[in-house]
Amino acid sequence: MGEKKFLNNKYFILLLFLIVCFTWGTTWIGIKVSVETVNPLLAAGLRFIIAFPFLILITIIAKSPVLFPRKSLHFFVLLTLFYFTIPYYLLSFGEQFVSSGLTSLLFSTMPIFSILFSKIILKDKIFFNQLIGITVGFVCLIYILISEGFVISYTDFLGVIAILLAALMHGFLYVYSKKAGEGINVFTFNTLPIGVAGIILCLLSCCFEENNFQNISLNSWMALIYLGVFASVGGFIAYFFLLKKMSPVILSFIFIIFPVVAIFISSIYENKIISINFIICTTIMLLGFAITKLPGNFFKKNK
Repeated sequence: MGEKKFLNNKYFILLLFLIVCFTWGTTWIGIKVSVETVNPLLAAGLRFIIAFPFLILITIIAKSPVLFPRKSLHFFVLLTLFYFTIPYYLLSFGEQFVSSGLTSLLFSTMPIFSILFSKIILKDKIFFNQLIGITVGFVCLIYILISEGFVISYTDFLGVIAILLAALMHGFLYVYSKKAGEGINVFTFNTLPIGVAGIILCLLSCCFEENNFQNISLNSWMALIYLGVFASVGGFIAYFFLLKKMSPVILSFIFIIFPVVAIFISSIYENKIISINFIICTTIMLLGFAITKLPGNFFKKNK
């Protein structure tokens, strides 16, 4: 009873929430460091290869099935390709040209894509506050990209598009999983897709990238281990534990908080001064996205 009481303690849940915000906020600098001396396909693949044995062990301990139900094989393929394989390659590719702080800001658009796909796939209603939040958020994001010069540089802009595509794919799979992933255990949901994605990415790297493991720096190896063990495994377990203990709406504010963590850490590691203009636009953008989290009848109640 003592352990159960501890796990339900509000201070423990708050601590876990802050840990997830910090872990997801530092993921972006981890990707940035990993691709300094590792090619993007290999970096994404090694991250998952490192995480896979730990997830297998956890899945066995939890007595959860490793394999997907036969009727859900199409969902397994979609999840493997469009949630893990392609998006994480795109993120590794994008961070070769975009700062880790801005990458996190771009990826924080994922819940917005979820709202749009919810309308298309689940026929959910889009509320007035969501339209306001989406409009404000994306206008600020476009202004940030223009002011930071990412629309002028072709390679930098290519990195931005890659990151936004990764966010779009995640947004789609978050919504589609509500429809196709019902009843699938959370450990089953992640374990085998991560393992298969890791193998696919490493095989593609062997075919299309020139790799020299002797040139991989210690910093890149440490970043890959951090991404594999702490971000992919630890962050995943903590997030899904919180999903059972907290409101999904409150939990979704992680996507508003982690960019702040990432931008702060990015400015320190990459020795980049954050302008007042960038801070103001980022704040307005994240507030815009936060508005989309308000209840649909919020404005009606406050008339």
